[in-house]
Amino acid sequence: MQIHPLISDSKRLAELCARLAQSPFVAVDTEFMRENTYYPDLCLVQLADANEAAAVDPKADGLDLTPMLQLLCENEDVLKVFHAGGQDIEIFYNLTGKTPHPMFDTQIAAMALGQGEQIGYSNLVDLWMGIQLDKGARFTDWSRRPLDKRQIDYAIADVTHLSVIFPMMLEKLKVTGRGAWLNDEMERISDAANYRNDPENAWSRIKVQSRKPEVLGRLQAMAAWREKEAQRKNIPRGRIMKDETMADIAAHPPKTQADLPRVRGLSPAWRDNDIGARLIAIIEASQPMARDNMPDRGRSAPGGGKDGSLVADLLKLLLKIRSREINVAPRLIVRTEELERLAAGERTDLEVLTGWRFEQFGRDALDLVEGRVAFAVVNGKLKMTLTHEEDMVRETAV
Repeated sequence: MQIHPLISDSKRLAELCARLAQSPFVAVDTEFMRENTYYPDLCLVQLADANEAAAVDPKADGLDLTPMLQLLCENEDVLKVFHAGGQDIEIFYNLTGKTPHPMFDTQIAAMALGQGEQIGYSNLVDLWMGIQLDKGARFTDWSRRPLDKRQIDYAIADVTHLSVIFPMMLEKLKVTGRGAWLNDEMERISDAANYRNDPENAWSRIKVQSRKPEVLGRLQAMAAWREKEAQRKNIPRGRIMKDETMADIAAHPPKTQADLPRVRGLSPAWRDNDIGARLIAIIEASQPMARDNMPDRGRSAPGGGKDGSLVADLLKLLLKIRSREINVAPRLIVRTEELERLAAGERTDLEVLTGWRFEQFGRDALDLVEGRVAFAVVNGKLKMTLTHEEDMVRETAV
């Protein structure tokens, strides 16, 4: 494989992207910093196909990234291959308002091949190639220039190995017939809606005990305000105010700006500064949360409450058994939230009750929650019996 020197001029980048556009796939990785910013600070982009690889310096003066962004976010003929690519995709979404598509994530593919739920890249390389990566440069400050050869080589290795592993994984998926199982997951990851950060929805990430409309209304207003402040200043939202402090203020709002320093987590400066004045204005202008936006009080469908938790535990046991039988990571089959909804009596809009998930797990799960399955331990083995068809028995070792 040809490894190019660090690309820092527009002509070479355009030429590289033109060649990669003729490839069936391109492996992609990024290096970024986000400890001190709201938005990730893109510091390096690594690209590779089966024949060549390069690192691109997005911080180079005058570098036009357009050909690269078009290749990744507009070219539908080239498959983009990532490993645990969520944060990489977020970066390209922030730059373009679009996400790389079509895409393939080797961490997700490893789940379908029974290689763990969140296998790290170094473990993936060791498993598939028998190579132990040099981790010496992983704590690099990628924003500093110049980058030395060791740092660049370390970064490029992330895509050179990926370009070798991807075809091997793809072939194994074809042999096992599980490639189609991944389609929904890949589409989910590349859905642009996952990367839109709407300030009006920021409140839903904050834990608060109260369900009073006025408390949640204040929380929603303050969370949106904090998000906009952090975006405008490009600093982490926690630098504006911690979640715990915001929840405390929502439940026990100060009457005046002079009262703000009494809130745990706020400094005396909030008594007189502009941001404190803006916060008080937001609190005073907040309205009780609309009924349609109120969070669910809890599951009231059949199977809800304490019994619902017990049913969910049984479903998790069944999931563990089935995932072991078919050698697939449990999280690829069904997420915990869906299990809990199934246990609570819901039957609509559940992916586990459609397609391959239904065939591999959903049918048995439905039999369990609807009383058509019994468990027993016989000779050290867990036996699951379909009670309505006594001759249908599945046995599996505990």
